[in-house]
Amino acid sequence: MAEVDGVKEADNKIPKGWLIAFIAVIIWLIWYIAAYTPGISGYSQYKDLEEDKIKEAAAPSAVPTENPYEKDQKAIAEGKLIYASDCGFCHGEDLKGGVGPDLTGNLKYGETDDKKFLSISGGTDGGMPPFEQQLGRDRIWKVLAYVDSVREYGAKP
Repeated sequence: MAEVDGVKEADNKIPKGWLIAFIAVIIWLIWYIAAYTPGISGYSQYKDLEEDKIKEAAAPSAVPTENPYEKDQKAIAEGKLIYASDCGFCHGEDLKGGVGPDLTGNLKYGETDDKKFLSISGGTDGGMPPFEQQLGRDRIWKVLAYVDSVREYGAKP
C-alpha cells in the first residue's frame, strides 16, 4: 500500500454511518427487484391499470342530469365572468361563435344539461379541449347556467 507522510491507505476507514447506509441500499435494492420484477413476483403495472379501468367503469357517473344552478342569478352572474375569461375567446363574447361553434343554436354534442357538461368537462373530438381540471365541476355548471340563460331568454350576453 502507498504511504505518504506516514499515513497508510489502510488507515482510512469508511464511517460506520456510510457503511450502514450502503448496506441498507443494497438490501432495499434486492427487495425492490424481488417485489417488482414480473418474473419473480408476478407484479405487473398493466394489471393495476386494468383494475383501475374496471373500477372507473363500474363506478356510477356522479354527473347530475340537471344543472344545480339553473335559476340561481348569483351563479349565472358568476358564470358570465367565467365565460368571459375562459370561453369567450373561442365561442365569442356574444356566444355567436368564432373559433368555436355558436352556442345559441343547436348544439352538436347534445342539448341536455348532462351532455353539455360532459362536452365541456371532457372536451370533444371536434377540437374543444377538456376543461374539468381547469374550471372544476361547479364553475362548469355556472357557465352552463349563464349560457342557458342567454339561450332560453335571449338575454343580452
